Amino acid sequence: MSADEELAKDLGLLSAIAIGIGTMIGAGIFVLPGTAVARAGPLAALTFVIGGVTALFTALSASELGTAMPKSGGAYFYINRALGPLFGSISGWANWLGLAFASAFYMYGFGEYVNQLVGAPAIGLGPVTISAAQTIGLVGAALFIAINYMGAKETGGLQIGIVLTLLAILGVFTIVGLLNADLESLRPLAPEGTTGEVLPVTAIVFVSYLGFVQITSVAEEIKNPGRNLPLAVIGSVVIVTVVYALFLLVLLAAVPNELVANNDTAVVEAAELLFGQYSVFGFSLGALGWGLLLLGGLLATASSANASILSSSRINFAMGREKIISPSVNEIHPRFGTPYKSILITGGLIVAFLLFGNLEILSTAGSVLHLIVYGLLNIALIVMREAEPADYDPDFEVPLYPFVPIIGTISSFALIAYIEPLVIALSAGLVVFAAMWYLLYARQRVESAGVFVGWILDRSEEMPDAAVAAADSVRPDAAREPAASANGGDFRVMVPLSNPRTERDLITLAGAIAKQRGGTVHAVHIVQVPDQTPLGRAEENGRLDAESQKLLEQARTDAETFGAPVETHTVLSHRSFEEIFDAARSFEADQVVMGWGPTAHGRAESRIDELTHDLPCDFLVLNERGFEPDRILVPTAGGPDSELSAEIAGLLRDEFDSQVTLLHVLTDGESAEEGEQFLEEWAAENDLADAELRLEDGDVEPAIAEAATDASLVVIGATGEGLLSRVVRGSLVLDVLEDIECSVLLAERARERSMRERLLGTEEE
Repeated sequence: MSADEELAKDLGLLSAIAIGIGTMIGAGIFVLPGTAVARAGPLAALTFVIGGVTALFTALSASELGTAMPKSGGAYFYINRALGPLFGSISGWANWLGLAFASAFYMYGFGEYVNQLVGAPAIGLGPVTISAAQTIGLVGAALFIAINYMGAKETGGLQIGIVLTLLAILGVFTIVGLLNADLESLRPLAPEGTTGEVLPVTAIVFVSYLGFVQITSVAEEIKNPGRNLPLAVIGSVVIVTVVYALFLLVLLAAVPNELVANNDTAVVEAAELLFGQYSVFGFSLGALGWGLLLLGGLLATASSANASILSSSRINFAMGREKIISPSVNEIHPRFGTPYKSILITGGLIVAFLLFGNLEILSTAGSVLHLIVYGLLNIALIVMREAEPADYDPDFEVPLYPFVPIIGTISSFALIAYIEPLVIALSAGLVVFAAMWYLLYARQRVESAGVFVGWILDRSEEMPDAAVAAADSVRPDAAREPAASANGGDFRVMVPLSNPRTERDLITLAGAIAKQRGGTVHAVHIVQVPDQTPLGRAEENGRLDAESQKLLEQARTDAETFGAPVETHTVLSHRSFEEIFDAARSFEADQVVMGWGPTAHGRAESRIDELTHDLPCDFLVLNERGFEPDRILVPTAGGPDSELSAEIAGLLRDEFDSQVTLLHVLTDGESAEEGEQFLEEWAAENDLADAELRLEDGDVEPAIAEAATDASLVVIGATGEGLLSRVVRGSLVLDVLEDIECSVLLAERARERSMRERLLGTEEE
């Protein structure tokens, strides 16, 4: 089994919002007003508002699911987790192909804008005629596919710059438009025959609101997703809806509606007309307005296409990880470090859609496929709320539940009815294909049945027979096997690896713990890449892949000597030590076994993390003197971390038949009798009644150092002293490490600590 590949958390709030706004702005304002105004007149502005409100219901549901499950793949992952792999296959394929249709739509619009500059002719290929916009779009698509293939995906900073530029251009246009607005131009607000076009046009323009889904598809890379993800998702939808409505109203109030209707680059011509009424030093500003909006259209459509290609690779990544499609699709290029197969397949689809589609077909196909996904996503939220799985703990909860997801479901599916029948038929065919794909291919490979199926089967006696039979019929084959699955149990021991020299010791310790607890070892190679290098990019010439695979294969071999199952993962990150804690959360580790890093101050986390975060799980930190569990010394003063030390010592005793010695150093005013009574009771409470008991008097550090001369391993709890006192006086753990020659294992229990405890220490100390 090859190592899974994970993505680090490198996107801040502004970068996440920029991904959403950058994608939505491209389709909404620069391409679709012509089509919308031609069919709905001034009510076109209302169609964008209805689309935004519809998107907002789903955005709220996506935000709750995203904070509970911040994983790459976004909507696909949530649906697969909640509704099971059958619906996961449907949503995955719909999301993937929907993004390909949307990318083709964006590149078609890109072609229209470039053609404003070059005036290229149509090309005839026998009976087929390719328009200038299609030709230019094909060239642009090839360019962006190549850029993504070679790893130069847009960074958060670049996307922020593009979005700010777009908003500035639209802001200038809006101000100029307001100066020339005539509300009489909006009359009649609903020309004859346009009222019935509102919902059909809404279905067409809904492709403008796909950007917030792109945010959830990179949720695994967002810093502090509990706060930033809902702000980014909901904020981007609200901002873009307001921008759309205001911009379109100003546009229609400032220029004749006939100029906008059926004009794919209407905003450019409108800008030329409006700016042309002003001059500087005798020169008309019409060309400036034309150039600004042309630049905006080029930036918007290009940014949207690039963001969609990037997001499609995240969908493929998640589908491959869940084995809905072959994981080989996610193979990383040995030179460029990108999922090149995924990008090429998506690129081929974009090219095909560009050749055989037009603006309306491409936009409606993108809309209907995403509306299917959005409807299922709202249902997924309802399932997770009602089933209440143990690991579902969102930081953000949808207000007015269950009305919001119910309205989101109904509105998403209802809009599909207003789309062209041919597109609906093609989308229905895709749903059938995705269901058959699961039943004939993926069902034999996926392992998780999903929360909904499990919820029904757990209540089989209460449920109708038809529901139980249906749930059982779509359950993956692996889910029918006995409960003792290949994972070997629920307890997860994560081992972050970076140094082959210390790998064996860490894996030996983790393997012993996993075996004793009936759990699984998760060996994780965290690879740090320079800040200038995009995430997902491997080192040149495939050296990184080879080194990572070699390290993880050795870890697998070492762990399996204990009979403990092992899973291997590679995490690519711009950070190294800090990423360990995010990885522990991502893999839902119960315990982390790691080498000695920036922990010499007496705790597992760095000083900054200690002040700002609680540990995600228990941590064990082994210094670089090796792992020799023959004679174990456990110093204790009775704190929670020393209890973890005792727990680990007991596991090692059972695995290696170790000799355990418990050490208690008498405190001021504590008699030998009191110390002996404490140690006997503490040993019994912690299942170490057979351990040798040792009392010492005097200073703690020398007493531990003296006792350690007979030990091969000291297992010591993390200090309970506060950060301020350790900065001034130093750390007990560091002092002990310097004074003794044997190995030291630092044990720190995961628990909530107040800011006072972080700074001043716990009362036990």
